[in-house]
Amino acid sequence: MILTQHYLACLSHASYLVGDETTGRAVVVDPRRDVGVYLDEAVERGLTIERIIETHVHADFLSGHLELAARTGAVISYGDAAAVDFAIEPLRDGQRLSLGEVTLEVLATPGHTPESICVVVYEHPGDEVPYGVLTGDTLFVGDVGRPDLLASAGAGFSADELARQLHRSLQEKVLRLPDAARVFPAHGAGSACGKQLSSATSSTIGEQRRTNYALQPMSAEQFVAAVTEGQPVRPRYFAFDARRNRELRPLLDEDVAPPMLDMDEVLALQAAGAVLVDPREPAEFAAGHVRGAVNIGLQGRFAEWAGDVLSPDRDIVLVGDPDLGLQAKVRLGRVGFDRVAGQLADLAASLATRPDLAETSSRLTIEQLAELRGLEPGLQLIDVRNPGETAAGTVPGAREIPLAAFAGWLEGLKPAGPVVVYCASGYRSQVAASLLCSMGFSDISDVLGGYGAWAGAGLPISHDASAGEPGATPDIAPSSAKAQLDGGAMLLDVREPVEWDAGHAPGASALPMRQVHEQWSELPRDRRILVICRSGGRSAAVTDSLRGSGFDAVNVAGGMRAWAAAGLGVITDSGAPGTVI
Repeated sequence: MILTQHYLACLSHASYLVGDETTGRAVVVDPRRDVGVYLDEAVERGLTIERIIETHVHADFLSGHLELAARTGAVISYGDAAAVDFAIEPLRDGQRLSLGEVTLEVLATPGHTPESICVVVYEHPGDEVPYGVLTGDTLFVGDVGRPDLLASAGAGFSADELARQLHRSLQEKVLRLPDAARVFPAHGAGSACGKQLSSATSSTIGEQRRTNYALQPMSAEQFVAAVTEGQPVRPRYFAFDARRNRELRPLLDEDVAPPMLDMDEVLALQAAGAVLVDPREPAEFAAGHVRGAVNIGLQGRFAEWAGDVLSPDRDIVLVGDPDLGLQAKVRLGRVGFDRVAGQLADLAASLATRPDLAETSSRLTIEQLAELRGLEPGLQLIDVRNPGETAAGTVPGAREIPLAAFAGWLEGLKPAGPVVVYCASGYRSQVAASLLCSMGFSDISDVLGGYGAWAGAGLPISHDASAGEPGATPDIAPSSAKAQLDGGAMLLDVREPVEWDAGHAPGASALPMRQVHEQWSELPRDRRILVICRSGGRSAAVTDSLRGSGFDAVNVAGGMRAWAAAGLGVITDSGAPGTVI
């Protein structure tokens, strides 16, 4: 028997080729749209792909059933409850398909969708224990398929109704399989088709029976509550893909790159409504790009994030590295975004001859963000992570707008006001920031290192989006701080070394903001700590963090600039007069 899992990490999608070595007959289950990988394996192993089985009508990617059928002549099969616009050979509950020795059994498992099926794989027709089961989106490793996608798409099904069907399918069909049967799902961690999928891409029925929260003993009502609560935001492209997967649509050509365009052609397409997409890495994009381009880096979850922020009804022009054009086109095609009109032939040369079309991006360090929060009362701070991530905390004062819903949740933002966007590490935030720039927002930055850098530095976090606005931190005027310093308090300067070297207050101790958390054990708990930076922003964040950990800390209002303006001493390490930079 041959059973190969083809895992597509950028979409957290698993598809399968199952073949019989004695007959050379094979099926592909839940194929991705660029089907060359299955054709190559079939040639290598001497297999004939005779059937394509879809475990359900997918919503998170455009499936490759039409492409694979066109290349192989294989029949397409769904569960018999499926309604599609092309010819299929439906599969009924309990039906067995023989590939020779290898035998497949169909289990109707409605719940994630009404037509969902699982495919049980036997190495030999008489085996009592199956080799495994391809569970589609019915059962994942660590989770089960979310039942609310069709409900939220307005398809006439309630989430509760589908959840009850899913409970019955799991209890009466899937969990009746032996514990030794392997579990091969259609998705892993990162997919929006569930809320806590494991990074493992296979398991066993026994392991899932023991460890999967949704398979523990509970009533149907308890199951409904457990699986419908806390699901991630439904990406807006899901409804489009679910519809396209039912349609007879054009095929993807995965071998032909988009046509090359000069800048005038790109601008003409942009004027006609096309969106410009730059698939380079965020750092490259930030250094220089075509004005109005949206940055979606290919090294991330490119297709998913494109589906989150772009419209399938607009042409797309690629304006990054032309060597990335074919890969970008194929990955856009994986979510059905086929309207790639072309790609800019030479970005560097085009911007050199048209410098008026070039722009750079603002990317802030966490130190700069801390300063800005203290200096800019009108700052609009946006967290584009998913709810499951923000539950652990946000930067105080941030508004939560998940990237999956970003394009439709911008009401209330002021295009002329300063906006800072962050995510977990700085990848999704550049997508969101560049989108805002393309929409006419004039003062946009994202945060290098994202929430991970902020929280990793021990800076204050909030579990309440309305909490932590600048101004709540206790502060002290420089003159009063000098008096307390003379009385035994500690003055902690959290600026960077280059700022300290230029000039600092006599008697201060230097500890850059990022290092404070690492050296808390060296800070006194029996003395007041006066925290100072350049203008009061970084020091306010550090003060909040210290106070949250039990230190008696106060922020020096206005920082070293106010200290110097008050006529207080500023010196270098040698004792010579210093300056504040």
